[in-house]
Amino acid sequence: MLVAAAVCPCPPLLVPEVAAGAAPELDAARTACTDALGVLAASRPDRLLVVGPAGEGGRGPHPEGTRGSFRGFGVDVDVRLGTGGAETEGELPSSLAVAAWLLERTGWSVAPVEGLGVGEPLAPERCFEAGRDIGGRSERLALLVMGDASACRTLKAPGYLDERAAGFDEEAGRALGAADVAALKTLDAELAYELKCSGRAPWQVLAGAAEDAGLAGALLYEDAPYGVGYVVAAWS
Repeated sequence: MLVAAAVCPCPPLLVPEVAAGAAPELDAARTACTDALGVLAASRPDRLLVVGPAGEGGRGPHPEGTRGSFRGFGVDVDVRLGTGGAETEGELPSSLAVAAWLLERTGWSVAPVEGLGVGEPLAPERCFEAGRDIGGRSERLALLVMGDASACRTLKAPGYLDERAAGFDEEAGRALGAADVAALKTLDAELAYELKCSGRAPWQVLAGAAEDAGLAGALLYEDAPYGVGYVVAAWS
């Protein structure tokens, strides 16, 4: 049973050591993420499931205790998913490493944590199906859903400027802020791929999980620094 959800962006730049001199530019996003995690903590879940986009090697479940690292971004920062569990040989995908960093930063100790890496090209129907399986669990479950909106908002954005990006991000942000499950289900997977939106599949997993949960949403942050859309929302 889904009792709460938080939606956060997943750029490694959220980690100040990675952002270096640009770190203050994302202070508002970090604060919003902290607030969203506070909503999860207040729901007193039995378990927290972190869902985020992942490449081929990071897809599937990641048990508590899985390690992650930002060494690939030039900084000596390591993280661990949750505080319990035995260490595993696997490594967290970048999105779940950012989530682990957020959880460590806020001192998460409310409930056990597990991770799920979702392939960005995963078809919407399969996202909904995975979400329904998650939402059908008998325990009180909270979701931390990681993912960015489009990466095509400006000329200097990673995906260059695409005139469709602002409208796509506006609708996604509205749906996430309003906990509008129906609208999240209608997000265009092909357009999301063209706009380099990493959050579409995780958001649609959330939509499947929240179908019968009756949660209300609040938009805590929405902006596009560096030409990439970042959204923070809390559902409870």
